[in-house]
Amino acid sequence: MKRGILAGVAALALALPALAALPEGSKAPDFSATASIGGKQFEFKLAEALKKGPVVLYFYPAAFTPGCTVEAHNFADATDEFAKNGATVIGVSHDDIATLDKFSTSECRSKFAVAADPDQKITKAYDSVLAKKPEYADRTSYVIAPDGKILLAYTNLNPDQHVALTMKAVEEWKKSH
Repeated sequence: MKRGILAGVAALALALPALAALPEGSKAPDFSATASIGGKQFEFKLAEALKKGPVVLYFYPAAFTPGCTVEAHNFADATDEFAKNGATVIGVSHDDIATLDKFSTSECRSKFAVAADPDQKITKAYDSVLAKKPEYADRTSYVIAPDGKILLAYTNLNPDQHVALTMKAVEEWKKSH
């Protein structure tokens, strides 16, 4: 009987998304990082991006892996809609900038920037380290309002809902501003 209950609890825990570490309403840590869009490198600064509108910041484990490729395609497909709502999209991983130059062109389709976080300073600041493999980021998406407050925090290794949930948060923000 105990094994059945434990198995049921374990199955439920695996089915539910993990909670993002930084709570909604908290202040997002500021950062800057070398990033690439369309294979062109630049210095991404969160504070500068927030002056233009909300920022959709998403962490992903590694470029060119199946789930990360799906997620990059999904964000690329939605980038124009995010832009219409005043939002900037940026992905962050531990990959080096040379890898991200290629990833930004092929999988991100030159639509949005991806930033290199090889020492995981940004990933750790956002408490988005993958527990089972700490050398990687967990798949966590944040929407950050221009005032620096976190509007949405969502963690789930399945990439399917990240774009829909971040888009909804951006649209809700826009309606109220």
